[in-house]
Amino acid sequence: MQVPRILVVEDEEPLTLLLRYNLEAEGYSVDTVGRGDDAELRLLEEAPDLLVLDWMLPGLSGIELCRRVRMREATSKLPVIMLTARGEEDERIRGLATGADDYVVKPFSVPELMARVKALLRRTRPEMVADKLAAGDLELDRGTFRVFRGGREIHLGPTEFRLLEFLMRSPGRVFTREQLLNGVWGRDVYVDERTVDVHVGRLRKAINRGRMRDPIRTVRGAGYALNEQFVTT
Repeated sequence: MQVPRILVVEDEEPLTLLLRYNLEAEGYSVDTVGRGDDAELRLLEEAPDLLVLDWMLPGLSGIELCRRVRMREATSKLPVIMLTARGEEDERIRGLATGADDYVVKPFSVPELMARVKALLRRTRPEMVADKLAAGDLELDRGTFRVFRGGREIHLGPTEFRLLEFLMRSPGRVFTREQLLNGVWGRDVYVDERTVDVHVGRLRKAINRGRMRDPIRTVRGAGYALNEQFVTT
């Protein structure tokens, strides 16, 4: 199952390790960066599903990075949780005014932070935490790892299931092969880009029977997308 991707920007290594451990234990995919300027570059490459951001960072402050995140169209709606040792009311107001969706003061309760992450994703990215996704006559159930088309169950391998889920989360959006590799296989796994074509082919064979309409659109020279016209029919 494709899980939400969280970027943690924190320069205190022990806290970074603690956050990574607990977020991964909750089932999230976690990436970490220790500097604000490095985080800005990472966000330009690919936006996560949620950003956990420390206020005080080397290179670029968290408050300035948050401001830039909100100014950039591609990340303007990115959910942001700000971490800080500044507990005064005016500082909390400043953080929220800059664009943070939530504000957690150090030291904090880890279970409380996990609950805030889940609540923020449920509010801003409901498709990320919903058990079921639907597109046209396709239905995907994350809880049971089952896929149906027109009421008939389709049996998919684990990679094809994750690939279909990834595409169904963003109907109409064209993903490059590299983006699909990162989103489905993960950044830490080396897989040749041609592998994406192989698994897309297997997925198409499984979900398209007879004269069924192909919901996956190939964009020559770019990548693949779940056809938005299929979703609305």
